[in-house]
Amino acid sequence: MRINRSTAKWSVATAIAAAILFSGFLGSARAAEAVTVFAAASLTNAITDLGNMFAGKGAGNITSSFAASSALAKQIENGASANLFISADEEWMNYLSEKRLIVPESRFNLLGNRMVLIAPADANLKVDIKPGFPLAQLLGNSRLSTGDPDHVPVGKYAKRALEKLGVWTSVEGKLARADNARAALALVERGECPFGIVYATDAAISKKVKVVGTFPEVTHPPITYPAALVSGKNTPAARSFVEFLKTPDAKVVFEKFGFTVR
Repeated sequence: MRINRSTAKWSVATAIAAAILFSGFLGSARAAEAVTVFAAASLTNAITDLGNMFAGKGAGNITSSFAASSALAKQIENGASANLFISADEEWMNYLSEKRLIVPESRFNLLGNRMVLIAPADANLKVDIKPGFPLAQLLGNSRLSTGDPDHVPVGKYAKRALEKLGVWTSVEGKLARADNARAALALVERGECPFGIVYATDAAISKKVKVVGTFPEVTHPPITYPAALVSGKNTPAARSFVEFLKTPDAKVVFEKFGFTVR
């Protein structure tokens, strides 16, 4: 059978055009997949940067919600549409795990952090954080900013450390209980509190505060950020973003903001 040369050329051109069109369709479809990330407030800068990088690769659009891990876990429990949860402690991840609201095999420890005592940037002092250190005297009639120790991870870590150091009872009544770590940072930035207890990564992003003391790691449980996919929201794009968070490129971003990559 003879094939007309012009017909053959048309067929090849058509096949190439179809391949290009199909490739473009796949790219558009992938880019259209949105991933909603619920992450601890202390991850705001790092996850925002990584979300932009992920979207820039055409792998999917990232929508993030940042708040206290306790608030985010409750929102997921109440049906909020999140694909991925990154907590600032084990407890709130365990809370969702016990309710079977995360994919167990997707859970992993992503990051670590340190806890510090901060003061306004023009403060001229260093505080040696050790058993019985005079935090109450330093505060005077002022308040100590940190997360609400009843449920916010940074506040819970702070309470454990202050109890270990034997100064909790002397400062408990002086607490300014913030909704999350970034809110606690803001109270010191605005001069509403002379001291605050936040994560080292929060202190590092602000030019309005300085670290005047670092809590010894033996005074509190390890500060760990577990991550897990949310049950029923385990989409290909969400799994892809989780894998992206484990890459060397992501490690560079996390370390830039001061996190320890697990």
